[in-house]
Amino acid sequence: MAHVLMAVTGADAIALTDGTSHPTGFWAEELIELHRGLVAAGHQVDVATPGGVRPTVDPGSLSGDSADGLREDLAVIDDLLAHPRALADVGDGEYDAIALPGGHGPMVDLAVDADLGRLLIDAVDRDAVVGVLCHGPAGLLSAVREDGSFAFAGRRLAVFTDDEERQGGLGDGSPYLVETRLRELGAIVEPGEPWSVTVVTDGSLVSGQNPQSSVATAQRLVEVLATR
Repeated sequence: MAHVLMAVTGADAIALTDGTSHPTGFWAEELIELHRGLVAAGHQVDVATPGGVRPTVDPGSLSGDSADGLREDLAVIDDLLAHPRALADVGDGEYDAIALPGGHGPMVDLAVDADLGRLLIDAVDRDAVVGVLCHGPAGLLSAVREDGSFAFAGRRLAVFTDDEERQGGLGDGSPYLVETRLRELGAIVEPGEPWSVTVVTDGSLVSGQNPQSSVATAQRLVEVLATR
């Protein structure tokens, strides 16, 4: 059994390029499916956020025909979400794996969180498993070493693409594009078609492109953990 830290955004709003504020948080389906897949495989999952704040679900992720089911799923794990650890209190090497679900929230806080960066750099250095999904890879942006190098430079990954951001995300209102930022730092983004189920595995790094990839990303993460 692996002990997995799910690092979740604590942001509830994102500033758009026009100066307005847009509600955000974590994407319900992504967190639920990652948690469901890991727990079903026998792994223990803890949640941590910046400052230990209770994470907010992105209201946009609770719309449509699946909304009631997602709310029921969130209610089942409400105690886990209600009492997260603070990322600052998590020690290096304490967890076997780190998982980052998406929503636009990670662009706000996880992308610049020094404690998450510390934990991710430690994970890379000891080849621990890191799983990221959709906008979750924004959290990888925090993993810059003291010498200025990016801990995930040269690593292959999937992320919510710039095309998807323009087609069905924040569009021109997005303060930055996560795919572009990752490429600029030296990551090798391997995009699938917009809205396709796309998962990329590069050794201990597992990444999924979008909400459609949630279940497949959880399955691949479990498969990689089984080899450790």
